[in-house]
Amino acid sequence: MPPFSGCPLCGEKAVEPYTADRLRTYWICSRCRLVFVPEKQHVSPAREKARYDEHNNDPDDPGYRKFLSRLAEPLYNKLPSGASGLDFGCGPGPALAAMLREQGFDTAVYDKFYAADCRVLEKTYDFITATEVLEHLRQPGKDLNRLWQILRPGGIFGIMTKLVKDKAAFDTWHYKRDPTHVCFFSVETLIWLGDFFRAQVEFINSDTILFYKTKAL
Repeated sequence: MPPFSGCPLCGEKAVEPYTADRLRTYWICSRCRLVFVPEKQHVSPAREKARYDEHNNDPDDPGYRKFLSRLAEPLYNKLPSGASGLDFGCGPGPALAAMLREQGFDTAVYDKFYAADCRVLEKTYDFITATEVLEHLRQPGKDLNRLWQILRPGGIFGIMTKLVKDKAAFDTWHYKRDPTHVCFFSVETLIWLGDFFRAQVEFINSDTILFYKTKAL
């Protein structure tokens, strides 16, 4: 048995070593196929925030806006007029929220370091976005369940995250070198998540995915 309780996404106890580097070990879940770093190897919250403080996510930066448009544009085209949403994990420069507001969609923000008003997590939304967030979640099962609960029936959950391809690619992958990246999703993991939520899953491109919540009968 591993020296920890199991998969942080689905809770499965049957996990096994996936690979390791000089800084961390990586495990894989036998059920949802999440690749993850055990909790004891996570950086401290202070170090985590210091890493985020290095990011230059200027809401007015055209390059950053172009990157975010990979999610924003498909979302614009699917949302009804007057839809309101939440940008979860918005970071120090909530550019995506600004882009959505410019299109007429009222968008609240939440970030545990930069916009930690938990009252926004007590409301419900027509859409929720999480761009380059899932890989940072230390308790993805708990966090994603909470977000799904506050997404209204018929709503859309849009994510952006780089996906695991295979072990050979993972071993040389720059994405795992960031010490704040602790959970790595694959197509299999996201399909499992869609099944768990009983949601339709649409892969927009290599790192952008939409989950559609079933409408109420």
